[in-house]
Amino acid sequence: MPVAVDRYELYCEEHGDHAGAAADAETGFVRRAARRFREQIAEAERESRRPASADASRPSYAAKVKTRSLRWIAQTIAEQRLLWNLRRASDARLLHPHDLNDGRARQLLRRSLTRDWERHRFWLAIYALFGAASLLLVVLPGPNVIGYYFLFRIVGHYFSMRGARQGLSVTAWTLEASEPLTALRSVVARASADRADVVGGVASSLKLEHLATFFERTAVS
Repeated sequence: MPVAVDRYELYCEEHGDHAGAAADAETGFVRRAARRFREQIAEAERESRRPASADASRPSYAAKVKTRSLRWIAQTIAEQRLLWNLRRASDARLLHPHDLNDGRARQLLRRSLTRDWERHRFWLAIYALFGAASLLLVVLPGPNVIGYYFLFRIVGHYFSMRGARQGLSVTAWTLEASEPLTALRSVVARASADRADVVGGVASSLKLEHLATFFERTAVS
């Protein structure tokens, strides 16, 4: 997806819990961590779809923190869904702007996946250290919220790193030119309000429900 005149980001949407399905094959600690990870994903995605109620009583501070945390998780899920899905993908289709030739599109794909692999490997190591330290908090009463946070980050970066490696070394990519994606580049320099109709039309034509949100968050003029 073009998010600037000369900058691209990988993006996908997939229905269903593919991260959870793949995690069922894991064993031991990884399996337990993946189960908790699936529970967090399910709760976060339910929260992200829940409309605000004008009749609801004023939420407590803890409830506000939980709601914001779940919505942050939902946003993180959207950004990493592609890599999670790639972990077991033997074949995948890459759509790219029609004025970008296949050779250049494949080069950008590999560059993006390599960057993702290196970034998630780095953060996996960092969060693993903090996660180990958070185990000291299990002696305190109540849920170990900090531990759950680090668990989510550790498993998420682990899944993303595996997906990037799979996409680089195993997945067979089929490239396909897409005119709607080309239209996104032509509106990058416009204000959000002026490009909303074009971006919405591209999302509709490609049947990508959350593309507009992702584009507005990542596009730079």
